[in-house]
Amino acid sequence: MKRIALRVSIAIAGIAAAAIVLLLAPPLQPDTRIVNEVTIARPPQQVYDYVTTPANWPRWHPSSLAVRGATDHPLAVGESVVEDFVVAGRRGTVTWTVVAREAPARWSIDGKNVGSRGGGTVTYTLRPEGSGTRFERVLTYHMPNLLAAILDNFGVRERVAAESAEAVARLKAAMEKS
Repeated sequence: MKRIALRVSIAIAGIAAAAIVLLLAPPLQPDTRIVNEVTIARPPQQVYDYVTTPANWPRWHPSSLAVRGATDHPLAVGESVVEDFVVAGRRGTVTWTVVAREAPARWSIDGKNVGSRGGGTVTYTLRPEGSGTRFERVLTYHMPNLLAAILDNFGVRERVAAESAEAVARLKAAMEKS
């Protein structure tokens, strides 16, 4: 009986140790990078103004549920906005801060997820193409621990990539219908 109790105790300790490692160990891979591009039949300044105005995000990005703060204008470097989101089935809140702005060619925001160690960067690059704009959206995110990185490799990344592709398609549709 003591032998069984000892084996159970060792098994529980092993499981607990593995859980601690998964939750505390840093990911073993670099950040995830998702790139989407589309040509929009609108001039670069018009596209730039639309995508850098947070009030518009819920209109075209399926993950954006709501935005709060400075939402009614294209944000400048140092300005922040809070966004409620659902990404890959996970709800959360992120504070985005503009870290680069070169209107109407480039805009970049860094996000810190409220209540977690996760976060990421979104960069928009716009360039004239014919009478329209070539729009590129790059999402770079890091997973806060080894367990999250494992989950990213087993389905999360694919869901995020699909949502990003849908967002860019919706952006094109929204911009070209008006």
